[in-house]
Amino acid sequence: MQSIHARMPVSCGVDSHQRAALLRPICRCKTSARFARRPRIAVSKLRQITCLKNYSGHDKVSTPTVNENGIVIEESDETPFKKILCANRGEIAVRLAIYSPADRLQPHRYKADESYEISGPEMTPVQSYLDVEAIIALAKQQSVDAIHPGYGFLSENTTFARRCGEEGIVFIGPTAKTIEAMGDKTTARRLAEECGVPTVPGSKDPITDAQSALKFAKGAGFPVILKAAMGGGGRGMRVVHQEEFLEDSFARASNEAKAAFGDGRMFIEKYVESPRHIEVQILADNHGNVVHLYERDCSVQRRHQKVVELAPAYGLDDKVRQALHRDALKIAHHVKYRNAGTVEFMVDKNGDYYFLEVNPRIQVEHTVTEEITQIDLVQAQIKIAGGATLDSLGIGKQEDIPPPRGYAIQCRITCEDPERNFQPDSGRIQAYRSPGGPGIRLDGAMTAGNVVSRHYDSLLVKVIVRSNSYIHAIQKMQRALYEFQIRGVKTNILFLENVLRHPEFLSGYATTSFIEDNPQLFDFHHDAASQSSGVLTYLAELVVNGPSHPGAVGNPPSLITPPPPHVQGMGSQPPSGWRDLLLREGPEKWGQAIRAHKGALITDTTMRDAHQSLLATRMRTHDMCKAARATSHVMKEAASLEVWGGATFDVALRFLHECPWRRLELLRERIPNIPFQMLLRGVNAVGYTSYADNVVNAFVKEARVAGVDIFRVFDSLNYIDNLKFGIDSVHQGGGVAEGTLCYTGDVSNPSKKKDMAGLLKPRAATMLIGALRKQFPDMPIHVHTHDTAGTGVATQLACAEAGADIIDCCIDSMSGATSQPSLGALVNALHGTDLDTGINPNQLARLNTFWEQTRGLYAPFESDLRSTSSDVYQHEMPGGQYTNLKFQSLSLGLGEQWEKVKTAYAQANRALGDIVKVTPSSKVVGDLAQFMVQNDLDDKKLVEKAGSLNLPGSVVDFLQGNLGQPAGGFPEPLTSRVIKDKKKIEGRPGAGLSPVNLRQLEMDLKDKHGKNSITYRDVMSSAMYPQVFDEFKNWQGKYSKYTEAIPTRAFLTPLDEDEEVEVEISKGNITHIKYRAMGELQPNGTREVFFDTNGVPRTVEIVDTTDQGEGGGPIRKAAREKALPDVLGSVGAPMAGEVIEVTAKPGSLVKAGQKLAVLSAMKMETAVQSPCDLVVLIKEGVSAITDSILGSLDIPVEEAEEATKAAAA
Repeated sequence: MQSIHARMPVSCGVDSHQRAALLRPICRCKTSARFARRPRIAVSKLRQITCLKNYSGHDKVSTPTVNENGIVIEESDETPFKKILCANRGEIAVRLAIYSPADRLQPHRYKADESYEISGPEMTPVQSYLDVEAIIALAKQQSVDAIHPGYGFLSENTTFARRCGEEGIVFIGPTAKTIEAMGDKTTARRLAEECGVPTVPGSKDPITDAQSALKFAKGAGFPVILKAAMGGGGRGMRVVHQEEFLEDSFARASNEAKAAFGDGRMFIEKYVESPRHIEVQILADNHGNVVHLYERDCSVQRRHQKVVELAPAYGLDDKVRQALHRDALKIAHHVKYRNAGTVEFMVDKNGDYYFLEVNPRIQVEHTVTEEITQIDLVQAQIKIAGGATLDSLGIGKQEDIPPPRGYAIQCRITCEDPERNFQPDSGRIQAYRSPGGPGIRLDGAMTAGNVVSRHYDSLLVKVIVRSNSYIHAIQKMQRALYEFQIRGVKTNILFLENVLRHPEFLSGYATTSFIEDNPQLFDFHHDAASQSSGVLTYLAELVVNGPSHPGAVGNPPSLITPPPPHVQGMGSQPPSGWRDLLLREGPEKWGQAIRAHKGALITDTTMRDAHQSLLATRMRTHDMCKAARATSHVMKEAASLEVWGGATFDVALRFLHECPWRRLELLRERIPNIPFQMLLRGVNAVGYTSYADNVVNAFVKEARVAGVDIFRVFDSLNYIDNLKFGIDSVHQGGGVAEGTLCYTGDVSNPSKKKDMAGLLKPRAATMLIGALRKQFPDMPIHVHTHDTAGTGVATQLACAEAGADIIDCCIDSMSGATSQPSLGALVNALHGTDLDTGINPNQLARLNTFWEQTRGLYAPFESDLRSTSSDVYQHEMPGGQYTNLKFQSLSLGLGEQWEKVKTAYAQANRALGDIVKVTPSSKVVGDLAQFMVQNDLDDKKLVEKAGSLNLPGSVVDFLQGNLGQPAGGFPEPLTSRVIKDKKKIEGRPGAGLSPVNLRQLEMDLKDKHGKNSITYRDVMSSAMYPQVFDEFKNWQGKYSKYTEAIPTRAFLTPLDEDEEVEVEISKGNITHIKYRAMGELQPNGTREVFFDTNGVPRTVEIVDTTDQGEGGGPIRKAAREKALPDVLGSVGAPMAGEVIEVTAKPGSLVKAGQKLAVLSAMKMETAVQSPCDLVVLIKEGVSAITDSILGSLDIPVEEAEEATKAAAA
C-alpha cells in the first residue's frame, strides 16, 4: 500500500522546534518548521507496519504506512498516489514543485523534494504557472499521479482540470465540469437562482468589452462591480461609481484577470455597498456526501483582497447563519460538488443576504476553518481525490461535526507599503523573526536572506491564531504581530495592528467598506526597532560610496570617542539655577534679580555660536546631549546657555539631517535649571529672508513652548521697525526679550550691545559700557563679542568692570579666534574678586576635557584658522561668518584667493553703504565679495558695471528692501542701476507680506510626507525652509530619524571592517552594529554590505555610485537615475514592477493629464498620470525600481533615448 504524508496540525503543546524535529525525516529536505509544518505534498518511499489508531481516533486494528526512515504516518485509508505535483509556488509548494526562471531562488524551488523549471523564450514569470500543456508534459515525464493546483493561477482553470483527466492524472479538486460551472460567475449565478438562493442583479454571460459592461450599468444603475469571470482573490476587480471611469476600469481589470488567470473575460453586477462578506466552507467526497464546515467572515478587505479573516463569523444572526449553511449545501448538492470549495455570500445591514460566487478550490483563509474544526482540509482534499469518503476520514455526516472550537483569526502579512497606498514592495529580507506560543500558527515559505519577487502576489506569511473567545483571539493576534520583526522590505504589519485595535473590528461588525471608511487606520506609529534598518542603510551607504558632507575638507575625525563627562557631586537632579527663578517670578523680576546680582554672570555659547564660528555649525545633538547633564551642574550659576537659533536651525536640517526642535527638547530634558537663549533675527526669524508676521509669531510661540527662555532679538540693519516687531512677538509668546543693537564700527546708544565682529577694544568697552550704565542704571546689560583679533578676554573683563551684568564666552577648547573669549580664562581671572562668577574652575576643567576630545571628532570641519587675526579691524567680517565664508570660498574654487576675498569683503561693504554686518546682511556682503573676486571687480568697477551684471540674488534682495531699511538709506547710484524697474519695498518687509495659511501648509505636508510624520513643529520648519525641509524628510524616509543616534565618527566616515558601534535607538534600547565586509560589484551596479546587528547577520544592498560603480560611462548611471520627489516635472515609478504599457515612444512628449505608463507588480496594475508635459524616458518591458524616472520635464530627447537604452540594459 502506498500513501501520502499529511500535514501535522499545529498543537498548543508542541513548539516549532519539536514540530520540525518530528517532521524533518519525512520531509527529506533541509527545512525549518515554517516549511515542515505546511507540506502540501510529499515524495516518499513507504512501507507497511501495524498500528492501532485510525484518523478519527477510534480503536481499530489497521495497516498504516511508514516512510523509509521508519517514521509512522498515521493513516487509516489507502491513498493510491506515489507522487503529487503542486502546480503553484511559495508556501503552497514545498514538495514536488514547478518554478519559473524568476523563482529560481525562491524557497519552494530548493525546499521541494523535486523541482522543475517551466520556461520559454517569450514566457513571462506568471505565464510559467499558467502553461497547461507544459505542466502536464512535465507531470507525465516525472510519473506524477496527481496534481494539487493550490490557489490562484490554474486552480480554477477548466482546461487544466480536464487535461489532467485526459492524461490519466488525478486533479485534486472538483471536476472540470464543476469548475466550469462554478468558476464562471455567470453560470454559477444561474445555478444559484435554480436553487432558490438570493442573487444580486448581474450579467448573464461573461463579457469581453467595455460597451457590454456600459449597457448593463446603464440598466442596473451605478455603482457596479467588475469581476474576473474565471478567477478570484481580488484580482481583476474594480468598483465603478461613474460612467466616465468604466472603460478604463474594464481594461485594467481585464488585463489583471488575463495576467493572473489566463482569461480576461469579465462579469459585472450591481454593487451592494458596505455588506459583510461571509463564506461557507464545503467539503464533498466522490460519493455524493457533502458537509459544511461552518462559515468565515472575510469582510475586512482592501481592493477586494481579503486582509483579515475569522471563523466563525462573530455576531452573525443565527437565523442568517443557518440559512447560509443551508443554501451553501443546496448549491453543492445541485452541482454534484466534489472536494473542497467555498460558497460566498454578501449580508447587508438589514440581514438580507445574496449569493456572491463559488470558489471551486482551497482558499488562502482555509486555515481558520481548520483551527476551529480540527479538520485538515488539504489532507482531506488529497484523500478524497484518492477515493476516500467523508466517513472514512472520520468526518461523517453534518450532524456528526462538533460545533466550532472557539474563534480563529488569520492576518495576511504582505510586502506592501500602507503609507504609499499599499504599493507592493520587493527585495531581500534582511531580518526575519517570527512569533510563537500556544495557539499561534504560521503558514509561510520565507525567511531572512530570501528575496521577495516583484512578479507575484505580495503575500509573505499568514498568521493564524485560535482562542476560546473572539476578544482573546484578537489579543493573541496583536501579540503575534508585535513579535514579528521583518526588515528589508515594507510590510503591512502596522496597518494590521491598527485594524485589530479599532472599535468597529472589536465589535465584530466590520463591513467590506471598513478600511475605506476609517482613514485613521493609516495613522502609524513606527517602532524604533523597525527604524534601525535605516541606520544600517546609512552606514552601508558610507561604506560603499564614502561620506558626502559638504565642507568636510579637513583631517579625518579623531579616533577618541569621549564618554559623557562626570564631575564630583553630580546627583540625579541638577541644582537650582536662574531658570527656576525665571519660571517662579517671571521675566520682569528675573531681570531685576540679574541687575541686583553682585558677581559677573556668564552666558555660555558653546552649543551655538562657538561651533558655528569654528566648525561650520556642524556640532551634532548627539554630542551636546552627552555633555548636558554635567553642564547642568557645572554651569548652574550661568545666566543662560545659548543653544539655538542663528545658523543652527538651517544646518541641522540641511547637513546634519536632524530636527532642530528635537535638539531643543532633548537638551531641555537634561538641563532644566539653566535658561536657554536663542538668536532671533527679528523678522528673519532663523532664516535669511523676511517672513509673514503670522509665521514669525507662531515660530516664536512654539520655540517658547519647546524650551527657549531668552530671545536675543536683533536686526541685521539695526532697523528699529524690524526690531520692535521681533520684541513684541517675544512678549506675546511669554519669553524674555533681549533687544539688541549690533556694533560693527560706530558707537551708538544701545540698551543692549552686540559686537558681532569682535571690533570692541578693551578701552572702548570701558567707555561704552560705562556710558550705558550711567544712562540706564536699572537696565541689565549683556555683552556679546568674538575673539577674532585676540582681545576678547580683555574686552569682556573691561565690560564686567564697567558695569555689564552678563558677558558671553565659551568653553576653553572651543574658544578664541572667530569664536567667543575663553570661559576658563574669565572664570579664573574673576575668581576670588567681587565679580566672581561662582563657577568652580576645577569642575569646569573636567567639562573642558570632554569638549576638547569632542572637537577632535569634527576635525573635517575645522577652518584651519591657526591664530587670531587683527585684520578684522579692516575687513570687519563677523566671527561667525568668517569660517563659513572660507568654506564657501573653498567650494567655489577661491581657496587660494582667500586674501583677495577678505579685501573684497571690505570693498563690498563700502559699496553697499558701510552697513551693519550681521546675518543676513553679512551674507549679502560675503556673496558680493566672492562675486567680485570671481569677476575681477573692485568696488569702483562694481558700481560702473552694476547695470549689466547678474549680481547674486541676496544682493538684489537687499537693494530692493527685502531685509529692511539701512540707516542713511541705500547707496546710489548702485541701487538704481541694479534695481531698475524692479519693485522696491518701503518700510518693514513683513508688513506687506500676506499671512501664510499654516493649517493648509500642514495639510499639504501631510499629503506629501505622510499624515503621521508631520507635527506642528515640522510646519514651522517648512515655513522657514520649504525646500530644505522637504529634502530633510525625504532623507529621513530613506535612513530614518535614528541616524542622529549614530556616534559622530561613524556618522561622518565609513566604519572599518570588524568595527562595532552602539546606537541607542530609544531609551534603554541599544543596538550593537558590527560592520563585517563589502561584497563585489554586481551587474546591476549594487554591492552587498554585511553587518552583525545584535549578533545577527544582516545584509544591505547599496547602489554603487562611485566611478567604479558607474563603469566608466553614463549608461549605468542613467539606468539607476531616480526621479526627484519634490519636482513637478520629474515623475518616478510609484512602485517596483514591469512597465507593461507606455503611451508614447521614448524621447517623445506626453501632455499634461495623459496616462504616461502602466506598471504591473505582483499581478497588480498601476497607471501613472503625467502632471505636466513630459519627455518619456521608459519603454515597455523594462523593469523599474521604486522612484526610477519615467518621465522628465527638462531632459533633452537625445538624453531621454540614452536613458531608455540604459534602463533596458
